[in-house]
Amino acid sequence: MSKNTKKTSDKMATLAAHTLTDPNASAIAKSLAASALAQSGTDKQTSADMEEKAGKALQSGHYSEKTKSLAASVLSQANKERGN
Repeated sequence: MSKNTKKTSDKMATLAAHTLTDPNASAIAKSLAASALAQSGTDKQTSADMEEKAGKALQSGHYSEKTKSLAASVLSQANKERGN
């Protein structure tokens, strides 16, 4: 199975950290932020469950641009072969 070596950027890690401490952030935003931070500076890849959550967040009209940015970051670190 191929390994995705992308890592969370410093900009996304900062957004994720702010999201986790924001009392007004949604549960999905905090979940995506936690996943993005977990992948910051490591070779960890997005789980299948988080891929699904991130995909739904991107397709929904209910989430903020910040949440969608976190979702996109999480998806960019997904296992490349799982989507095939």
